[in-house]
Amino acid sequence: MDPTTAPAATAGHDFSFLGLFLQADPIVKGVMILLILASLVSWTIIIEKLVRLAGARRQAKSFARLVATGGMPEARSGISARVVTAAQEAWRDQDPTETRAERRERIERAMRAALTLDIKRLQVGLPFLASSGSAAPFIGLFGTVWGIMNSFSSIAKSQDTSLAVVAPGIAEALFATAIGLVVAIPAVLAYNKFSSDLAKVQSAFVAGIGTLGNRLARDRSHHARSAAAE
Repeated sequence: MDPTTAPAATAGHDFSFLGLFLQADPIVKGVMILLILASLVSWTIIIEKLVRLAGARRQAKSFARLVATGGMPEARSGISARVVTAAQEAWRDQDPTETRAERRERIERAMRAALTLDIKRLQVGLPFLASSGSAAPFIGLFGTVWGIMNSFSSIAKSQDTSLAVVAPGIAEALFATAIGLVVAIPAVLAYNKFSSDLAKVQSAFVAGIGTLGNRLARDRSHHARSAAAE
């Protein structure tokens, strides 16, 4: 083979991102499409969780602050409202035979149940981020292995080991790995952050629930007037 033909053949191959995708083997191209779709879904979840968890953190801080200062959260919507509604319903459903400790446990149990439902709603999508973070590199690696196999196949058919024969397939293969990492890294970072944020939100609400449950179980007359006023 004329050495001057190697650079020409290599130059004829488009090494841009779009070119690598369009010229890739169908299997490698399918891997790339799957990873791109996973990235789009992951970023949709990330943006949605950033907005919702920001609101949840504000509610948790407000709830804990109001309860600690002796106030009663009066939000009409959101986690705080559902927790307080559950507390009020449990408080109204009093049994004269129960002790204060039993009453407090029942009220707190109702609030924790309401909180758990909201936390589960906030957790929707996190398993996908965890799966993308762990699986995307291996999916990309599959595309890489397949692309390298195609490169060796090209070498065997052409009986030529020049860069012009090997480079395109290897470039496509490495591009699949790169896409896998682009999907996995944000997904892992986002999953860890959101898991930590959810734990903090839950912890803040649980602390407030303990204080509010104790107050509702102790101060019966004050809340009886509040319930009557409603």
